[in-house]
Amino acid sequence: MMAKLFKPSKTLGEILALQTPDFGQTDERSEGLQGLSAWLAPTQPSAPKPARTGYQVQMEHISSPAELQRRLERSRYNDRKIKIAVASLVCATLGQWLWPLNLLCIPCILFNSGHWYKKAYDLAKQGRVGVGTIFVFTVTGMILNGYFWIGSLVSLVAQLSIKLTSMVTDDSRNRLVDIYRQVPNTAWLLVDGIETETPLAQIRVGDKVVVNAGEIIPVDGTVLAGQALVDEQMLTGEAHPVEKALDEAVFAGTVLLAGRLEARVDKSGGDTAIARIGQILNNTIEYKSTAQLRAEILSDRTVAPTLLAGLVAFPLLGPMGALAVVDTHFRQRLSILSPLALMNYLNIASRHGILIKDGRSLDLLHQVDTLVFDKTGTLTDAQPRVTAVHAFVGGYCDADILRFAAAAEHKQSHPIALAILAEAARRGLGVPLVDESEYKIGFGLCVAVEGREVRVGSRRFMESSGISRPETLNSIEAHCHAKGHSLVLVACDGALAGAVELAPTVRPQAKAIIGEIKRRHGITATYIISGDQDAPTAKLAHELDIDHYFAETLPEEKAALIERLTNEGRFVCYIGDGINDAIALKKSHVSISLRGASTVATDTAQIVLMESDLDHLVKLFDYAHEFRTNTDISFAVVAGTTLIGISGAFFLHFGLAQTTMLSVGSIVIGVANSMRPLLHHRAGQNVRQS
Repeated sequence: MMAKLFKPSKTLGEILALQTPDFGQTDERSEGLQGLSAWLAPTQPSAPKPARTGYQVQMEHISSPAELQRRLERSRYNDRKIKIAVASLVCATLGQWLWPLNLLCIPCILFNSGHWYKKAYDLAKQGRVGVGTIFVFTVTGMILNGYFWIGSLVSLVAQLSIKLTSMVTDDSRNRLVDIYRQVPNTAWLLVDGIETETPLAQIRVGDKVVVNAGEIIPVDGTVLAGQALVDEQMLTGEAHPVEKALDEAVFAGTVLLAGRLEARVDKSGGDTAIARIGQILNNTIEYKSTAQLRAEILSDRTVAPTLLAGLVAFPLLGPMGALAVVDTHFRQRLSILSPLALMNYLNIASRHGILIKDGRSLDLLHQVDTLVFDKTGTLTDAQPRVTAVHAFVGGYCDADILRFAAAAEHKQSHPIALAILAEAARRGLGVPLVDESEYKIGFGLCVAVEGREVRVGSRRFMESSGISRPETLNSIEAHCHAKGHSLVLVACDGALAGAVELAPTVRPQAKAIIGEIKRRHGITATYIISGDQDAPTAKLAHELDIDHYFAETLPEEKAALIERLTNEGRFVCYIGDGINDAIALKKSHVSISLRGASTVATDTAQIVLMESDLDHLVKLFDYAHEFRTNTDISFAVVAGTTLIGISGAFFLHFGLAQTTMLSVGSIVIGVANSMRPLLHHRAGQNVRQS
């Protein structure tokens, strides 16, 4: 541990860079917030201190050392089997001229097939048959009949397929890890007035931690001292910063924009975001897609009929003909091809800023006929827009109120400040200079502008400053509440002078994206669920051409609405970003969240769009359609060669050599088909870059 009396704040730009994946482009939000902490200094003076070192790759949270060791051992074991299969194939080839070399193939083929013999033995003890039984029959038949070259080739192709699947799986896992490659792992523990940088694992419930401006709050806790402005968008999905003071709750993963807090730890350790992220990444690759499960079920169910067909063929075609019929079974071919295609699409999606946490969701998206959107933060942008400026007292016009608000906010980079500054720039207003010596940050801003004391902030800030409210404010507040708008109040020299009215900004691409998905992917119904008033929700639904809406919905009612839709027979995809969307996300068939949404929402959702907008939604549905088409092609190839093999054995006198080559050919074609999307999208990306 490192004990220090004071420490500097890490810049918010650096922190946001740590939270933003590198997909080959710059995050505009990160650029816009670079250097914010230079303006948002702690309320208490600080001396220079070492920068926080608690931001690093946390691989132990992603995979345990034992799991990493097991993967390494499996990879080495598979490599050893590939070398043995190559040696066996070489011996079988040379054995065409030096027959004794063929005998060296027998132990090689049996070694590489050992696990199938074990599976067949275990099934036999239970009085059952399975894919292992088929494999044992064919391999044993190849050896007894001298088909050493074919047996060696089958062994090599099988091991290469397993190796390729493992490589694609590891690549996908590494890309998912890269998305969350940097996370906080320390907190500043306060003991007897001394701040000590301590690993999060050593923080206990009841401890006291300190968080300064620009830092990520490392734990869930309760404020004991200080006041601050906190960006809780990661937790709640709401873009507006929240004021925090004594006895109020703070949450891990949120960013302290301004001020300084001392907080009691309520939750830490395994309840923090890093533990949940580690669990997500461990589970992501292990999911089996519906296509893969379908392949495994079909493979198991066709074992007995295939063996029965072999018995029927025995008196008609002889032992080799019967063995050829048994060899036509597709065994593990689909079980290799389906996960290979799935891993490739996980890889492609991650490269394009889409985190697919459950592979089954790619299959399910193909069946979706109903889209349900949460309104706030999903259909609306993080930065609001100024819709009106209100002046309450004589002597000040709308332009004056906006100028004063812009002057106070010009050092801020949160969404409300950016909206006010953007409106002032749009109107061509010059922002007056601020007397730096009078610049104060609390629940609002207090600055000296053109000889006036200007306060900008919330109703609570004005009340705490002893500023009275004019009667006209009540009607304006009621009007704003009905429309779902918010107010930023502006006071001059102790009197409330005016207010800036802000409204949510609808994402500019939302209408086009929703329309395109409806046209191309068979969406028959769209809904908005919102806690806002009826009028603004209806207006938004009309503006975006959304079919239905639910307004004034309580958080606990969202899940019931989703359940009602599913009970009506609809296949629902829910897109939400707040902590109150978690249960609704669970109730839907497919759930999608956005980066920057609540931790609970991103943990619950099956898919996370990492670009914080809806731009990739169409691409996601395209990937789902492509994946379904790809697996259908692989299935058709395997089923087609199986039918050709059976027909050939009965009518064209196919032997073991012909059916085996058909099997190998179907694997080669299937692998090429499964790898084709990765090559296609990589080529397309290279063309766009050039």
